[in-house]
Amino acid sequence: MAPAGSEIVIRSVALLDADDLAVAEPGDAAADLCVLAGVPADVALRWVDRLAASDPSRRPAALVTKEAPEDLCRAAGEAGIAVGAMHAQARAELVLSTVRSLIEGAASRQLEPAAGEPFAEESDLYGLAQRVAALTRGLVSIEDDQSRLLAYSATDGAADELRMLSILGREGPAEHLRRLRELGVFDRLRRGSAVIEVPADPELGWRRRLVVSISPLDPDANAPGRHRGRTARASLGTIWLQEGFQPLDPDVASVLEGAAAIAARLIHRIRTAPTQEALQVQRLLGIRGGGVDVPSLASALALPTAGPAVVVGIAPTGTHLPPVADLTAALRLLAGAYARDSLVSGTGQRLYVLLPRARPGDVGRWVGTVLDRLTSRFGAPLRAAVAAPVADLAEVPAARAEVDRVLDRPAGPERVTTLTESRTPVLLGEIAELVGSRAELDDPRLTTLIAYDADRDAALVDTVEHYLLHFGDVRGAAADLHIHPNTLRYRIRRAEQLLGMSLDDPDSRLLLQIQLLARRRPGAAG
Repeated sequence: MAPAGSEIVIRSVALLDADDLAVAEPGDAAADLCVLAGVPADVALRWVDRLAASDPSRRPAALVTKEAPEDLCRAAGEAGIAVGAMHAQARAELVLSTVRSLIEGAASRQLEPAAGEPFAEESDLYGLAQRVAALTRGLVSIEDDQSRLLAYSATDGAADELRMLSILGREGPAEHLRRLRELGVFDRLRRGSAVIEVPADPELGWRRRLVVSISPLDPDANAPGRHRGRTARASLGTIWLQEGFQPLDPDVASVLEGAAAIAARLIHRIRTAPTQEALQVQRLLGIRGGGVDVPSLASALALPTAGPAVVVGIAPTGTHLPPVADLTAALRLLAGAYARDSLVSGTGQRLYVLLPRARPGDVGRWVGTVLDRLTSRFGAPLRAAVAAPVADLAEVPAARAEVDRVLDRPAGPERVTTLTESRTPVLLGEIAELVGSRAELDDPRLTTLIAYDADRDAALVDTVEHYLLHFGDVRGAAADLHIHPNTLRYRIRRAEQLLGMSLDDPDSRLLLQIQLLARRRPGAAG
């Protein structure tokens, strides 16, 4: 029943039970679509009556319920609310997840695809299911590796019992599953990626169908010397195609194989894409750039806008980093135990913890304990930088930039530090990067010395560097280099001749050390 027609825009959905309806106030903003779970018809009717007296802009556009008697539909119609009825065997939480998937899929693709764009619908699994159904003239279901329904195409009344029950979120009848096992369908799906045909079974009432496994994409599959099929990889799920009233298209196998490849990409994208909350946290931290509406983000994340906040950055000290998802999950649990309103996010090989209303005196000790536990659990040495408490959430991006300045520099002896404690290496590193990034600041005299060493297999640059580090102490530098002091003196004189400068001059020594520091930075040439 749709008093304003069925073309209703749905941007949000919520699952409500009887307790939710009992405490709901007439002025409470509702989702566009409300899915009622286990709500008796009389309770739903009283709720709709209250909605009718509220601001129309705060009413849902539609509600879905299993019980939709005439009086409920009449009251909803008078309030301008559409009513949809769920199948008696449908699970309300599956309806909720289905609608959310459709909304997310619609948001991920252009609302007005370019004319003639052939793959406009393939940005989400529902669009893919519908496209495959259109090409094959069949009914499509896409399931994950746990046989949970991910997406399905529209039906034309030709769905058999096995398809209908899977869509409703129910397990197929035992005799159906037993028959599929007898046919070896599940074993063949585990063994390979070929399209498997399941013949019709009039006794069980199912139609002919085909199924293909969704194999994970292997980036090294085409690498030279790679042998196909050597390593079995767990399936991401399956695509089922049921024959409807029309025969399936003759080219159905190749369509299913192509669909499995596209589905693998989409499922990988879904599993690795940041959640909406993760995106909000990254925006609050300033990771994604652009302006930040702090009050709106704070409200969405249930954070206090005022009061001190601390940002902690965590990074590996070596090249080994455990799976970011595992490390983030563990860090989120540890942070939640320390501060209930903490937030954890990350980018690349760096993790961040936001601690609103933090106790500054305790943070350093807590971070040290966290590093110990994470290193013990994952075997990866880590270090951390803590930004001094900021007054409110608006200053969080600056605090995150501060910890990045520390973590961008090579690790020092302290595992937990601050910008104040690391000011010297941070500033020296940034100066070296600036010098190294501008060709006009490169001193050609040092380039001459480097070329001399390369041509004659000499060690003048290394000698000069040790000499400067020891503040002109010949014996100390010679001992470090394991050479005689006279040899070091000779090398310094030769270096001064090639450089055209005296290493007794303070300005020359300072310039040379900065130039050497710039050339030692990661990624520097020479």
